[in-house]
Amino acid sequence: MPKIECNEKLFFEAIGKKYTYDVLEDLLPCAKAELDEKPDMSQSEDERVVKIELNDTNRPDLWSTNGVARQIKLHEGGKTVDYMKLMSNHGNNDYGERIVEVDPELKDIRPYMVAFMITGKAIDDPMLKDIIQTQEKLAWNFGRKRKSISMGVYRIDQIKFPVKYHAVDPDKTSFVPLQCDAPMTCRQILTDHPKGKDFGWILQDMKKFPLLSDAKDEVLSMAPIINSATLGAVQVGDKDLMVELTGDNIENLILSANIVACDFADQGYEIKPILVKHPYDTGLGKDIMVPYYFQPTTKTTLGAVNKLLGSDFDIEKVKDALIRMGNTISVVPEPVEGREDYTITLSPAPYRNDFLHEVDIIEDVMIGCNVSAFEPRTPQDFTVGRLLPLTEFSRKAKTLMVGLGYQEMIFNYVGSKKDYVDNMLIDGSKVIEIANPMSENYQFIRPEILSSLCRAEAGSANAMYPHKIFEIGKVAYLKEDENTGTITRQHLGFLTAAANANFNTLASEVSSLVYFLDHEYTVVESEDPRFIPGRQAALMVNGKQAGVFGELHPQVLENWGITTPCVAGELDLEELI
Repeated sequence: MPKIECNEKLFFEAIGKKYTYDVLEDLLPCAKAELDEKPDMSQSEDERVVKIELNDTNRPDLWSTNGVARQIKLHEGGKTVDYMKLMSNHGNNDYGERIVEVDPELKDIRPYMVAFMITGKAIDDPMLKDIIQTQEKLAWNFGRKRKSISMGVYRIDQIKFPVKYHAVDPDKTSFVPLQCDAPMTCRQILTDHPKGKDFGWILQDMKKFPLLSDAKDEVLSMAPIINSATLGAVQVGDKDLMVELTGDNIENLILSANIVACDFADQGYEIKPILVKHPYDTGLGKDIMVPYYFQPTTKTTLGAVNKLLGSDFDIEKVKDALIRMGNTISVVPEPVEGREDYTITLSPAPYRNDFLHEVDIIEDVMIGCNVSAFEPRTPQDFTVGRLLPLTEFSRKAKTLMVGLGYQEMIFNYVGSKKDYVDNMLIDGSKVIEIANPMSENYQFIRPEILSSLCRAEAGSANAMYPHKIFEIGKVAYLKEDENTGTITRQHLGFLTAAANANFNTLASEVSSLVYFLDHEYTVVESEDPRFIPGRQAALMVNGKQAGVFGELHPQVLENWGITTPCVAGELDLEELI
C-alpha cells in the first residue's frame, strides 16, 4: 500500500488545526489511512516528518500531504476551496497565449497530454518536496511506473509559448538532462542516465521519442523519462510553474491533473488552464484544458444505505456524512410501498473517480459517520461451518495425485499474454484481460493451469528427472451466457517431464485417477493446439468434455525453452463432482 511522508508544519497548516498524535490516529481512518511512524520530536517543527500509510489504492487523491489533510479537514466539518471554480468547463477557461500543440506522430507513441499553470506565491522547501512526492506516487502507483502517467513541473516564466509536444529522432536529438552538465542524445539517456536506466523500458522499442520543447526550441523534458536541466529544474523560490502530464489514458491523466491542481489550490495558489491541442480525438475532444470535470453521477436510496449498513439513519444523517467526505449531493423524496424513502444522487469531487456502484456511496456514508461509531453486533443466526463439497472433492483428487507420484504446486492466477496465449498456441478469444493492469506481466487471468505448469518446468532443467507436478486451482474465462460474462472453475492440471514421457503412460494414470474419483468415462479424439495431433484425447463424462490430456506440442515446449518431452493434462473438477 502507498506510504507518504508529510512535513508536520505543512500538514497541520493544511488541516487548519494542530492535533496530538493520539487524536490524529483516531482521525486518519476517514482518509483510509493510519499512522505509520511518528516524527522525531527532538527536531524542529519545520523539520519533523509524519509518516502515513494508506490502506486503499482506489483513491489516489489521498497520496499526498494535502490530500490526507483535506479529507480530515472536511470530515471534521471544515470548509475547503470551491474546486468547481477551478474547472475549465465551469468557467476557468482563459488560457491566453498558453498553448501546447501535439504532434500527430505521437498517436502511437505516447498520445495524450494535459497541462495547467500555478501562480500566486513562491514555492517553499516543504511544498517542493511534497510536489515531488505527489509526482512520484501518482506516476509509480496510479501510472504503472510512468508507463500510463508521468508528470513534469517547469518554470513557466522562462517558457516561450506555443509549446510543442512532438516526436523526435532519439539518435539525432540531444539536451542536458537533470543531474548532468553536458548534452546527451535521447537514446543515450536511456542507457547512461539513472532515470533512463529506471524507465527506459517504456521507450526503448520506439522508433521516435516524445519531446516537449518551447517556441525557442528549448527542451522542457523527454517524457516520461527526465526533465531538462534548464526549464525543468524547479527550485525553492520559483513562483510561476507549469505542470504537465503525459500518458496513454486521457481520463486518468485528467483525474491526476485535477488531484494536483486541487492540492495546489488548497495551499493558496491560483490555477490557470493551458490549452493542449491534439490533432486526433482523445475521447473527450481534441482540445483539452485542465482542470476538467468529467465524473458521472451515482445514485442510491436511503433504504439501500440502511439495509446494507444495518442502520436506521434519517436522510439528514446520510447527507451530513456524504458532505463530510467532500461530495455534492441532491435528494429527492420517493416513497416505496407507502414507506418514506429518498433517492440520493451523488456528484463526486473533481479529484475523485472511485464511484462505480451505489455500494461506493454507502461506503462513504459509513466512513463519514465514523466506522468506530457502529456498534458491534453478535450474529443472530446459528450456523455450522463445513467444507464445501467441491473442496472435499478437490482434496480427494489431491490425495490421489500424490499417490500417483506427483508433487503439488501453487501458482499466481494473473500473468502475461505471452504466458497464457502466445506460448500455448491458443487464439486467446476467451482469455480475460484486465482493463487497467499495473504491469503487462499481470495483465490477463489464466484460462487454464497447463501454462503455469509449463512455467515451473521451464525453470527446473537442473532438477533430477522425471518431473511430475500438479496443481488444483481456479481458472477463469469469458462465457457469454453467464450473468457477468465470465466463469470461474476449479481445475486439476498435471504434467510429467521425462525422456520416456508418452501418451500411453499418461492415459493409464488418467484412468486410475478417474476410476478412484468414482466416474465412468470415455475418450474421443481432440484437436487441442497445445498437444501433438494424434497423441491427445478429450475425456468425456456424461456426454460432456471434462478434460484433455496428451503429449505437449514441440512448439509449446520450444516457446517455454523446455528441452525434455512432456505429457500433460487438465480436468474440470466441477464437471466430475
